[in-house]
Amino acid sequence: MAGRFVRRVRACARRLGGDAGMTTSEYAVGTIAAVAFAAILYKVVTSERVSGALQAVVERALDVPF
Repeated sequence: MAGRFVRRVRACARRLGGDAGMTTSEYAVGTIAAVAFAAILYKVVTSERVSGALQAVVERALDVPF
């Protein structure tokens, strides 16, 4: 019974055709989203508050006695 169901699903998938990958519009939307995320991340990391916190972490790490 389950084997017949699997064969029917595979037959339907063959008739409908496969999805070979993303289309150009999907790549464009993905690229725009990645650029927007990078811009926001850049703004956050270069802000005074985060920059100061990162500098403090580095200074503390360098002041650790061995």
